[in-house]
Amino acid sequence: MGSLTRLTLPYPISANRYWAVRVIPKKPKPLAITYVTEEAKAYKAAVGHLARAAGIRTPATGRVVLHIKLFPHRPQDWAKRARKDPHTWDDTVQCIDLGNCEKVLSDALNGIAWVDDKQIRRTLLERMEPDEKGARLEVAIEYLAAAPSLFGEVAA
Repeated sequence: MGSLTRLTLPYPISANRYWAVRVIPKKPKPLAITYVTEEAKAYKAAVGHLARAAGIRTPATGRVVLHIKLFPHRPQDWAKRARKDPHTWDDTVQCIDLGNCEKVLSDALNGIAWVDDKQIRRTLLERMEPDEKGARLEVAIEYLAAAPSLFGEVAA
């Protein structure tokens, strides 16, 4: 097991609001360009600030493992919902899907916590029950130690 960094981050924006497409009329056919929105840039800046405050100074170059807990906003009528259905009341709470969350988070931490998201070797995603602390992401980044080469002696 390698070193571990824990972050509490803002609730992620939707991937639908993270990237946008602009069509440029061009002959012989239009050109579609995908770009990062201003809202996405603001989210990435906030994530970067919090990552630096947690001690991340330079992007890791090795493998990483992510543990992500997504806490949706707790609605005002949560107690009523919990009384009506104590075991699955939070299934009715509006929340982005976990895949969407992971993609936005990994893009926001690219160049901050790691060089490129291809370094992510394993991800554990959990949707949590909303609580009094509000909508957020709790992220643990585990930096894996380099494994010895299985063929190191053979190649030498």
